[in-house]
Amino acid sequence: MMDETEERIRIVKTDVVAVVPRTGTAPAHRIGTDSEAIEVAHALAAAFAVGAAERDRLRQLPHEEIERFSASGLWAIAVPRAFGGAELSYRTVAKMIEIISAADPSIGQIPQNHLSVAFQIQSLGSEAQRRYFFDLILNGARFGNALAELTDKAAHQFETVMTPVQRDGQAGYEINGRKFYSTGALFADFISVGALDSAGRRYTAIVPRNAPGLTVSDDWSSFGQRTTASGTVILERVFVPESHVLPLYLVQERPVPNGAVAQIIQAAIDSGIAVAAVEDTKRLVREVARPWRDSGSPRAADDPYTIATIGRLEIALHAAQALLDRAGGFVDRSIAAPTEGSVAEASIAVAEAKVLTTEIALEASNVLFELAGTRVTLEPHRFDRHWRNARVHTLHDPVRWKYNVIGDWALNAKAPPRHGLV
Repeated sequence: MMDETEERIRIVKTDVVAVVPRTGTAPAHRIGTDSEAIEVAHALAAAFAVGAAERDRLRQLPHEEIERFSASGLWAIAVPRAFGGAELSYRTVAKMIEIISAADPSIGQIPQNHLSVAFQIQSLGSEAQRRYFFDLILNGARFGNALAELTDKAAHQFETVMTPVQRDGQAGYEINGRKFYSTGALFADFISVGALDSAGRRYTAIVPRNAPGLTVSDDWSSFGQRTTASGTVILERVFVPESHVLPLYLVQERPVPNGAVAQIIQAAIDSGIAVAAVEDTKRLVREVARPWRDSGSPRAADDPYTIATIGRLEIALHAAQALLDRAGGFVDRSIAAPTEGSVAEASIAVAEAKVLTTEIALEASNVLFELAGTRVTLEPHRFDRHWRNARVHTLHDPVRWKYNVIGDWALNAKAPPRHGLV
């Protein structure tokens, strides 16, 4: 018999995936307003911050925290009103992710792919697919990721393939491949799998977590973002019905801001890491750090060079947050009125925010040690987790390429590529 918290969703021999109620668990809460979403995020963040360092130390996966997070309704706040959701702004989505990530960025990262595939359903799915999957999301279903691969090809190119088949009289596809960096897959009800058809076109297949032939391995061993369980997904003759496949290649043919939606969430995670690092730095300077002998100051917090450095961190953080909020507005406008121009503007605005959130996350998590002193490097304090998390998460996609697309747009009005990395 399945454990109560592990019983999720099962595949039946029709073209429908049936929801199996979580015994003893109420349906997900329905959040109705932006202010409610932010209030709920702050309440959860306060709880998630307790034990975050210990979870990192032990690599203790946040199963209970993810249950609370998805049951809160925050994973469904962007579902369109036409399908029963609140359709909150992406400014709010980004702020929510930042708040959660400041408490524990591993928890903040886990819904990133869920939110991204939800927008794929919105922008690329049929009416029936949207109605079906949004109902599941509103009732607490979670989506994970199986996209990136460890191959000799260029980054984010696929070798996973899908082949048309008939099984038990049902039309669909058989998927074979191996994925890495599969954030959220271990906690998911469904896993969004990136695959190529025979013509080399990209699709997203939405596969039930317990589909025959699908294996999720918790073999994530990175030194940062340690509790995202971003390990390996193996697909061996995994069947998915046609109704669970989205034509991802269409993002190259029509103006949809899928990339901007995916990237603003990544930027918000980095911003949250920076918020936590800056707050810890200020606290440590006030309470732990000693003034330099030549400063003549009785406290480290009175050292003029320390004061100036804190000022620089505050400015950089607030600038990154301002660009993140601004980018959310561009994303919202591009969703409301998608054109070649509005989608390009959204991608550029998000890229600008991603540059600054990357820089402040890395700088703040490094300066913490410079200002607080050697004592805070000791193992029991675990302040190194801020830098480790920032260093690992900001490697998700290269910021050096964002400078390039921003400059090309400013100088030559060249639109950025439309994929999930810009």
